[in-house]
Amino acid sequence: MDITSIKPRDPAGRAIRPRIWAMGISRLRALFREVAGEYEERADLRVVARGFEEALSAIAAAGDARPDVIVAAGSNGSYLKTRAPMPVVLVTPTGFDVMHALARARRDASRIALVSVGDTPPEVRRFIAAYGLDVEFASYQSAQEAENCVHDLRDRGIETVVGPGLVTDLAASAGMGAVFLYSHASLRAAFDTALEVAYATHAEALRRQRLDNLLQQLRDGVVALDAQGRVEAINERLALALGVAPADAVGRALAELTPDLRTLRADDGDALATVRGVRYVVHRGPLVDRGVTSGSVLTFQESRAVERLDRALRSQPQTQQFAARYTLDDVIGASAAVARVRERVRRYAKSDATVLVLGESGTGKEMIAQSLHALSARRRYPFVAVNCGAFPEALLESELFGYDEGAFTGARRGGKPGLFETAHRGTLFLDEIGEMPPSLQSRLLRVLQEREVVRLGSTEPIRIDVRVIAATHRPLFAAVEAGTFRADLYYRLNILNIGLPPLRERAADIPALAAALLTQAARREQRLADRLRDTGEAARVLAPADAVLMRYRWPGNVRELQNVIERIAVELAEDADDGGANASGVDDEPMPALDPDALRVIAPELFAVPSGAGNEPDDPDGPDSPDDGRTLHARRRRAEADEIRAALDACDGDRDRACAMLGISKTTLWRKLAADGATGKRKPDAR
Repeated sequence: MDITSIKPRDPAGRAIRPRIWAMGISRLRALFREVAGEYEERADLRVVARGFEEALSAIAAAGDARPDVIVAAGSNGSYLKTRAPMPVVLVTPTGFDVMHALARARRDASRIALVSVGDTPPEVRRFIAAYGLDVEFASYQSAQEAENCVHDLRDRGIETVVGPGLVTDLAASAGMGAVFLYSHASLRAAFDTALEVAYATHAEALRRQRLDNLLQQLRDGVVALDAQGRVEAINERLALALGVAPADAVGRALAELTPDLRTLRADDGDALATVRGVRYVVHRGPLVDRGVTSGSVLTFQESRAVERLDRALRSQPQTQQFAARYTLDDVIGASAAVARVRERVRRYAKSDATVLVLGESGTGKEMIAQSLHALSARRRYPFVAVNCGAFPEALLESELFGYDEGAFTGARRGGKPGLFETAHRGTLFLDEIGEMPPSLQSRLLRVLQEREVVRLGSTEPIRIDVRVIAATHRPLFAAVEAGTFRADLYYRLNILNIGLPPLRERAADIPALAAALLTQAARREQRLADRLRDTGEAARVLAPADAVLMRYRWPGNVRELQNVIERIAVELAEDADDGGANASGVDDEPMPALDPDALRVIAPELFAVPSGAGNEPDDPDGPDSPDDGRTLHARRRRAEADEIRAALDACDGDRDRACAMLGISKTTLWRKLAADGATGKRKPDAR
């Protein structure tokens, strides 16, 4: 291994030089000094002539300058390995060392012994047996055992001893031959291993330091646990909450730090815990090291802080996302009427002229407006929508045109830009434009003409670049004739216009539209999500209901169809719950088709044919009549009649109040109702 390739660096980018102490006495000390010079550039390597208790005392006296790794051999190495506070690398003789030492001993004596610390390794015994060498084996654990071992070998007639430094020194003192076992190669291997250990230790220390710094910066209490649940790292905030010092917590089980945590679940996820009277939300997640879970990390957040944050979020108004969500691909239908709408949208998207979208309630006017924006050159800029009938007059004025500070009581400090300014370079969609109060119509007309807006309380005009798309379900021309809508504003808005057909006039599109709506509803209903994955499956389920859905006149258009489909989705979900599931918990049986009898219960209005609705077989002015309501004039007349009936219903049949609400005379009221009744589609209200 290339040791230089794994050198760690300190935070300043400097290469770290590990401190290595070579602990050797007698002959090993001299051999250490011969090799140490080769490592001067890579490590701070010191040869320390200490052993056993004296070596431990030297390490303790070094303080912060103590070594990162110790290299030792023989009984001294075994002693330090179990007692030193840092890693100890033992010098291990190689097979070549053993063979070379035995060969040297054989030249000088006929009876030799190999002495090792602890039991002689089996591979050494096999090696000697393979070469047929006559060698005695002996071992020792301590210095006293080594001395006894040498004397015993001498008494048994052993002439030369092969072994570590302590044994060879004792053998020489006893008048015996002595061959030192270790070589330069075995020392270099030990030093290389010591460097690897030191680099790995430094890298781990730096990682722990970074982790600790990160933990200390967090506002919540955090603790990292090892696989046995012992504390590896803890930040000061949590340690303070637990009433312990961070250094004292490391290495201890979390449950030992406070009895309040003994009932804390070991599962990953969220839990509640009370520590010293304070309630916490505790989240436990896995601590993964190289793809293996090696522990867990717990975060402690005070429940009061969570509650305050929740209240703050709830009290803040939701930021409106001024972006178009729909495109022309969301407009479902293959009828000629829908094809004409698509063609007009594509054509008008290339222009910046104002567009007026006409259609009954629920026909998708805002979807068309968003599609226009999404296809236009303004698509990267805001799409801002406002319902002109949803605000009181004063509030609508401030929303559209904005206001300066102090413009009125309660005005926001610093003022507020209006929606015209917000939509700068984008599109402003004015829904229900027919509901705009007459006093604001003149201001809107000026903005459309001059392309500048003046905030309330200000005299400075602000230039704007906005495309306006307006929409209404009311017959605006009739409102112009009645004097409730400015004619000049009408002509300013009606530069380009798109008329949306009601759903009853494109009955052939209903099955595909219903299938798409059911697919959308299934995504929101978990019980259906796995069984209705696409519109093809949804169309199959709804097939028995297609005839009923196509026959119904849908006064609420697509919005009403969506409501019915939502009801069907709920019923299908209940049926799915009643069905069986396979062993994996997923029902892989196809969803059964909708029962027509169930549809009658779910949506009884689909089967109720109103009198005079044009659906009776003997109705001379039914769907096959030349004047079947498809002309623009007929649709406008029907919309006016619907509006009048709605006003009569709202006024409990009081014609005077209804006329006052609509701004028309009684004669006009009855004339328009009678004109609509003459088509054979509806009869005048008997009231």
